[in-house]
Amino acid sequence: MTRLITRRSVLTGAAAITSAAILPRASLGAGEWKPTETVRVIVPAAAGGSTDVMGRMLAAHLQPVWGQSVVVENRSGGGGTIGTAEVARLKGDGHTILVGNPGPNAIAYSIFKNLTYKSDQLQAVSNMIKIPNIVCAHPSVPIKTIPELIAYIKANPDKLNYGSSGVGQSPHLTGAWWLQLTGLKMQHVPFRGAGPALQAALAGDIQILFDNLYPSLPQVLDGKLTGLAVTTQQRNAQAPNVPAMRETAPELEKFDVASWFGVFYPKSTPTEAVTALNEQIKVLLGTDATKKTIAAMGAVADYGTPQQYQTFVEAETAKFKTIIDKEGLQMEVK
Repeated sequence: MTRLITRRSVLTGAAAITSAAILPRASLGAGEWKPTETVRVIVPAAAGGSTDVMGRMLAAHLQPVWGQSVVVENRSGGGGTIGTAEVARLKGDGHTILVGNPGPNAIAYSIFKNLTYKSDQLQAVSNMIKIPNIVCAHPSVPIKTIPELIAYIKANPDKLNYGSSGVGQSPHLTGAWWLQLTGLKMQHVPFRGAGPALQAALAGDIQILFDNLYPSLPQVLDGKLTGLAVTTQQRNAQAPNVPAMRETAPELEKFDVASWFGVFYPKSTPTEAVTALNEQIKVLLGTDATKKTIAAMGAVADYGTPQQYQTFVEAETAKFKTIIDKEGLQMEVK
């Protein structure tokens, strides 16, 4: 019996929890910045995904605290770069918030030739959550662990392929980095999204799948796929028996890839607005309703100061640049 439900159900449930929960109103310190008009939360992705869930959770928290309408606007397209570019062009006044993720805020700078914004046009505020990726195998392949996968590829160099949700997406680059660190080769089979990639893995059309934790984890827990590793430094509470990648081989000791979802302002936003939003993110992540929601998503809270988040994003950007450069990947925003 499946112990976890589908990604869509988890995210729908998370949104429902967020909408229904009565979040505690944080007391405002003397002189703390507050908006004077409607606040826009730009989500550079379609409704229903993790970026959207976190944007709506933040909006639901800020509205009663700040006493202004907080409206979520989905601006999908271009791998998240269209909505991100819109915010990057603005003169910051604290009334437009961007919810970011690795695609438009770390990967895009190296992979897109025609990107219309730069990292220095955005002000880091705080990360909110991290979610690992996961590596799975089809049960027909005699592989139960990462060491077995390494040994199998060495003995059968042309037999396996791996799938992902698309070229340049976090799961693809996770697989590329794994191959770079192990010195191995597998043929990459890109799909147009996580759903088609998962269906191909379940059908055995691809043998190995690099994916976000959802939608693959329920299939692992149901025995339809074999979970080989999660890609963060620590195991995930939703799958405690699936090892962290760093546990599996010496060359993978520093392996650490997560999907992360955090908040940015336009660069010119006043410091007092950045501080006020950062403080409210900390409050939000400490509520029982939020803890319940992110646990259901397989995520962990990851609050930080603006400087800590900026340092983290810079490190992520450098990491992905190294992977992308070694792969020779170049794309255009479409």
